[in-house]
Amino acid sequence: MINQTYEKLLSLKLHKMAEIYKEQCNSQAFKELSFDERLAFMVDEEVNDKYNNLVTGIQRRSKIKMMNATLEDIQYYPDRELDKELIMKLSTCSYIDDHINVIVIGATGSGKTYIVSALGNAACKKAKVVKYIRLPDLLFELDQARRNGKYKPKLRLYARAEVLIIDEFLLNPTTQEQQGDILELLELRYDSHTTIIASQFTPDGWHKNLGGGAIADAILDRIVSSSYTIHIKGDKSMRARKKN
Repeated sequence: MINQTYEKLLSLKLHKMAEIYKEQCNSQAFKELSFDERLAFMVDEEVNDKYNNLVTGIQRRSKIKMMNATLEDIQYYPDRELDKELIMKLSTCSYIDDHINVIVIGATGSGKTYIVSALGNAACKKAKVVKYIRLPDLLFELDQARRNGKYKPKLRLYARAEVLIIDEFLLNPTTQEQQGDILELLELRYDSHTTIIASQFTPDGWHKNLGGGAIADAILDRIVSSSYTIHIKGDKSMRARKKN
């Protein structure tokens, strides 16, 4: 009877319940609980297991740069002048449901990638579909997809992500074709999904690297008009701080 029930639970893909059921059958402590208590424990463990597997899969597919980054571990050194209240607000992930963007600005080594990775990991834990990519890699992928006749599917792949993290944003001048790609992607995401951007430059610098014309205006409008900004200050890099 025990083995039959165990096998039936496995056939229903209730693997954690099956494991706990077998454990309960061999434990005197569990036998002292009521049927409802034992059943509730099995159901809770199965739900938790499926949730953990879901989050693990989302996080793996997100390709977040720093998988272990957490908002709780951000270092608030005085010279960084980080807005802790804002970061704690972002930790709830309500900004994602409201389709608000996040811009993280700071010098090389300031910890931009850590913060955007931590935001991405927090979103994964809320079962949000997250994708991380550097802008140079994104533009290369779109260019290759265009050449292979797969431009639209590739564009939709990034457009559909509930949270798209673009690192190393507009560090260099862009071509007119690249500007068109960025605008097309942001237009598809505008007011429906959240985009998180990490860059060394403020939007003024982006405008220059986007050619400074109407397309630049349109791109900035789709990012900046509805966004939170985290500006990391301080002259000492996080790499240098860790060495000390």
